[in-house]
Amino acid sequence: MGPGEIFPGELKARMDRGDCPVIVDVREPDEVALAAFPRAIHIPMSEIPARMSELDRTREIVVVCHHGVRSAHVAAYLHQNGFERVFNLYGGIDAWSLGVDSSVPRY
Repeated sequence: MGPGEIFPGELKARMDRGDCPVIVDVREPDEVALAAFPRAIHIPMSEIPARMSELDRTREIVVVCHHGVRSAHVAAYLHQNGFERVFNLYGGIDAWSLGVDSSVPRY
């Protein structure tokens, strides 16, 4: 079994009740500058292999990108490398902006 998915509303509900997983934003720096994801650690997708040691394998991790494609690849990669509790944010930050927080700019 591979990584799972979490929907924006579910992640927001968990954040609101203090049950927040580690959020890893794998977008490029210029994308993060346009629309930051709240409480996220920024590690661009290309840097994940070299920076995996910065992530706690015992914590639940949600990976985020623009539309959920890159983050799905990173979630699968992390899962293949021993991260058992990893999830992709379905629809990415775009879905977050549309369904949870319209103050996050869409691009």
